[in-house]
Formats: sequence, structure tokens, C-alpha cells
Amino acid sequence: MMESAVSFSATKLFSHSSLQLHARICFPFLSSSTPFHRGFIFIPRFRGQPTRQICASITAKPSSELRRNPESSEPDHKLSALRELFSRPNINIDAYIIPSQDAHQSEFIAECYARRSYISGFTGSAGTAIVTKDKAALWTDGRYFLQAEQQLTSGWILMRAGNLGVPTTSEWLNNVLVPGSRIGIDPFLFSSNAADELKEAVSEKSHELVYLYDINLVDEIWKPSRPKPPKKHIRVHDLKYAGLDVSSKLSSLRAELNDAGSSAIVISMLDEIAWLLNLRGSDVPHSPVMYAYLVVEIDEAKLLTDDAKITPEVMKYLKNSGIELRPYESILAEVESLAAKGTSLWLDSSSVSAAITDTYKSSCNKYMGTAGVASKNKRVLPNGIEDQSYGSTAVYKSSPVSLAKAIKNEAELQGMCGSHLRDAAALAQFWTWLENEICNGAILTEVDAVDKLLEFRSRQDGFVDTSFDTISASGANGAIIHYKPEPNSCSTIDPEKLFLLDSGAQYIDGTTDVTRTVHFGQPTSWQKECFTRVLQGHIALDQAIFPENYPGFVLDAFARSSLWKIGLDYRHGTGHGVGAALNVHEGPQSISFRFGNMTPLLKGMVVSNEPGYYEDHSFGIRIENLLYVKEADTPNRFGGIGYFGFEKLTFVPIQTKLVDFSLLSAAEIDWLNVYHEQVWEKVSPLLDGAARQWLWDNTRPVVEP
Repeated sequence: MMESAVSFSATKLFSHSSLQLHARICFPFLSSSTPFHRGFIFIPRFRGQPTRQICASITAKPSSELRRNPESSEPDHKLSALRELFSRPNINIDAYIIPSQDAHQSEFIAECYARRSYISGFTGSAGTAIVTKDKAALWTDGRYFLQAEQQLTSGWILMRAGNLGVPTTSEWLNNVLVPGSRIGIDPFLFSSNAADELKEAVSEKSHELVYLYDINLVDEIWKPSRPKPPKKHIRVHDLKYAGLDVSSKLSSLRAELNDAGSSAIVISMLDEIAWLLNLRGSDVPHSPVMYAYLVVEIDEAKLLTDDAKITPEVMKYLKNSGIELRPYESILAEVESLAAKGTSLWLDSSSVSAAITDTYKSSCNKYMGTAGVASKNKRVLPNGIEDQSYGSTAVYKSSPVSLAKAIKNEAELQGMCGSHLRDAAALAQFWTWLENEICNGAILTEVDAVDKLLEFRSRQDGFVDTSFDTISASGANGAIIHYKPEPNSCSTIDPEKLFLLDSGAQYIDGTTDVTRTVHFGQPTSWQKECFTRVLQGHIALDQAIFPENYPGFVLDAFARSSLWKIGLDYRHGTGHGVGAALNVHEGPQSISFRFGNMTPLLKGMVVSNEPGYYEDHSFGIRIENLLYVKEADTPNRFGGIGYFGFEKLTFVPIQTKLVDFSLLSAAEIDWLNVYHEQVWEKVSPLLDGAARQWLWDNTRPVVEP
């Protein structure tokens, strides 16, 4: 049952922003997909040999040792062209770093900004490439080790980030470059924090970090074939789905600015802009956002985007909301203008680019003398004395929009509930089709399944797009955690192997993300045990009750405990935040082993519940539902505080053929039966014919053995 008390007044919308947000402990410059947000790459350590070896190698090896592709020994012309640019007089560098991100630290990016993928050939969403005059290396995390092994050519060194003996990016640069070298970056592609950390780390060997404002070297060699930037139209997100109008959101944000002693904020995260303005776009695959910046001052607001995307309807909407339109490319000029008029600027240094913060600092020096830094509500001069006078200062704090967006209001939760039921109906139709085809001996590829699932989803009301590239993985491909099947290289779906399907959709009223693992034949006893232990972790997290203001990492062990009992684990976080008709991976909350994220799980937040287990070159298992945080009715309130629990959003059957019921407790069997009863009650009214029969067959109660 939905909690109606999740709605918020405008005055309380940003009230939690003073809480400590994502105190990240991270490998610098390694982006994340976050479902699994930036942080330590987790590698299980064992005393002695476990029952199954989950990772055969724990040290870095050149990818050439792992590849069998004969074409991998061919010269890499892209690397040669990139290196030729190093010696240009206006460049003059010894190394160049290519991160995964665009200028907005996005997980999913437009094709024209996929620079790391272009230069390296590695298409995973997380990774950092570094090219020196004679070496090229790529860092990625455990979700992508197998994929990177397959995609990198012999000219690249694969760095399995987090494994024993693998250096960080800065350690590697300090080792391979002679002291006093020049390391080039595009300052738009690094957050201010990441650039500062890099600058400090490489200074140990007297290296200089060089900001190349006017040229991106990958773009320079990509020019002839580089895709054009997207120019698709922006649309207004209906108030019945948004739940709160833009004027109320801006009013709350301005109150937050005032409390922090700031008079303006630059917002660069695309989902924050879309949420704050109740706008949606189509610039980024899978995410309904548009490339833009937003500058909000006490008495005005400016949206910086390509005006070709603005329809007459949206222009009228912006005007009525008091929002001016400016060119996307004018962001640095706007920042300089703010400094020139003495604006105290709020900057989230974890997301705003180094280009923006560096421009603000240099402009403050130019117009006002050395800039101070505001901490909390005080303006502090470089000598530590509080400054009561007017002048340009920077307030470095996490964006207040991030948390406000994460706490869904009643309308947003209603949209999430409705979209998940329609999505469940599409999945029931898909599984009915797939099982029938497999039983009849059809030869289907992983891509065939992806295409058919899209067909079923696109028939649902309000369908907009997929929310990420569907992971359709048969057998060993399931062990590649973020596997993406390609038409020319994907596998056929083997009825005698496990099949993992992780997929999601964007609807006009909500965002979905669901994973199911199935077997079309007879699973082995080992596969059943692994699946059952993953299911036990899923149930444990679903049923968790926890005190208010507790961060998500406190719950992570709930999902791993059953696997830990036999020495198994998985290399990703257990849960990520999810937007409401926005990004499928959303912060600041998470459920993860990364204990640096102190963001509490608050009522109305949506998170995933997705434990898994993966055996390299064999199979993968994952079970994923989305949940939202609700108040729990506990008989006691120790310390006078409240307690929270979860409500399910996802209603798709879990295959009982894969369950070893001898491992389940009576309470766990009851959970499974109650869940399937809910699936039938909620989803069956949306189905008929064979799909309705399939749902009936797959939601029947099981009995305790």
C-alpha cells in the first residue's frame, strides 16, 4: 500500500540537504555505471581456496595475453594519430587522459561524446584511458574485466582496477613518466574534485596537469566521422507526473541558497536540471534528459542549451516560469559574469567540471582579488577570517537538488507504481513468447530476445525508451556483469544454460529496472544452490527494517550473507537509486559495501535490490526488484526514532525451478508465495490469453518440502 504522506510542501523540499552527502571514497577518474556509484572496486579475499574460483587472476596483464583475435596485433592508427598531436606547440604534453564522462559527469552519454570508447574500442560504461608517447592503458572495474579482455587490442594494457598489484591511474603515471612531465586533460570532462586529486597525486613526481580548454585531442582525430551533437526537442514533463511545479522547486532552492550564504548556483548534472525545471529531453540514450546547464540566482534563472531544441510550447513555458534562454557554449562566460558582479557561487565540486570552477576562481582573482571560500554559512578569507563584506566567494557543497530529487513525492511514486505494472505485463508477454519459442526448438540469439522485448514494451501506454542497454546473456555471457549483445558476435540462447535478462524502460510516468535469471532445461544442483543463495539475499534485503537516518551501506551485508556462508560474493553494489521518469541510476543514495557514502535512506527514495553471483566463463545469476523506502510499523521506537522498511515496485515472477527449497526457511518460502500472489493480483488484470496463463502457471504457491 502506498504511503500518502510522501508528498512535500515547497518549503520542505530541500530541507535534508544539510545532511552529509556522498562522502565518496573513490578511485580517481574511474566513472561508474552506477548502478554502482563511484567507489572502491570490491575484490573478495579468501583464506584458502573457495569452493569455486570466481576470479582466476588478481594481477594486471596486457590484454594481448588474454585475446585470441588475430587482428589485435595490427597497428593502432588512432593511437598513432593521437600521439602526433602531443608535440604541437600549443599542446606539448607527454600523456593524455580520456575519461568516460561528458561535461556533465553523465553515465550514459551521447554518441558524439563517447571519446574513451572511440579511442580504445572498449564500450563499457566505466573506465579511464591514458595514452603516453609509447604506452596506452585502460582502467575499469570488476563488472567489465571480461568485456575489456575481449575488446581491447594488443596495443592496450588492461588495468583491473582494485585487484592486488594494479596501480591507480596516478600511480601508473608517476611510474612511467619521467619527473616533470606534462599531463593533458580536457577540463570539461573532469569534476573539480577529480582534477584536484589528480593534480595533487602527480605533483609527487613534479608533473604538471595541463588544462586544454580549446581542444579535445580525441575529437581532433575523430573529426571526419564524429557524430553530430544531438538536437532533439525538449518537452514539458506534465505536472500530474512531476507532483510539484517549477516555481515551487525554484523557491525552495533559493531559500537553500540564502541559508548557505550564497546568491547563485551552477547546476550541471542533467537529471537535476530536468527534475528542477520539469523538463525532459532525448539527447542521451536511455535517459530523458537534455544537454544543458542551469544558473539559478536569487532573482533570475538561465537555461543554457541549444535553442534548436526549444519548441514554441517550451519557450512559452520557460518564459512563464521566469527562465531565460542562453547558448549552451556560453557557460564559462556566464560564470565569469557572475564573478564580475560579486556573486557568491554555490558549486558542487563533485559534479561541476574543473573548467567551471577554474574559470570562477580566475575570474574572481581578476575582478575582486584573491577569492575566499565559503564554508557552511560563513564567508572565509584565505587567512581564515570570516568575511562580512560583499564579494565573490565560492560555496563548495553537494548540490541540494540531488537529495530533493531522490525523495519521490506522492505523484512520482504513483507514476512509478503504474509504470512498473505495465512493464510487468510486457515482461509476462515476452517470457510467454520466449519460452514457447525455445520449447518449439527455435534458434534465437540474445539480440533476437532484446528486439522482441522492445517490441512488447513499446506497445505499453506511455513507453518512451529503454532505460539502459538490455543485458540478454546466455551461459558464460551472464558472467559479464554489464554484457551487451551485438548482432554480429552475440550467442544463441542455449536451452541447457542459464539465461540472464536485465532490462528496463523509460515511461512518461516512471522508470523501471528488473533482472530475472531462468533455465529452460534442467539446472545443475550447483546452479540451484547459487540461485537460491542469491534469492535468500534478495529476500533478506526486501524484508529489512532499519532505523531512520541510517545509510545504505549498513544493509549491504543482508544481501551477501547467504553467499558469504559458503565463501562466495559478487563484485558490485547491491542497490542503486532510481529516478522517477529520469535516470535509471541515481544518487546520492545507494546500498553498497562502499562505506564512504553516508547518505541516509529516506522515505520516498527508490532503490534497487539486486544481489548476484557470477562464475567467469560459466554463468551469471542476478535477481533484481525496485523498492521504495516507507515507514515501518514497529512495536517499539528505541531512542524515540522511527524505523523504515521497503515496499516493492517490481512484480515479475521468480522462476521456482531454480530454487533449492531445502535451503530455504519456512519464512523465506512464505515470502516467495506472498510475492507471487501479489504478482498475480496486480498484473493479471493487464493480461489475457497465453500471457495470462503463463502468469498463472508461474505464480502458483510452492509447498515446504
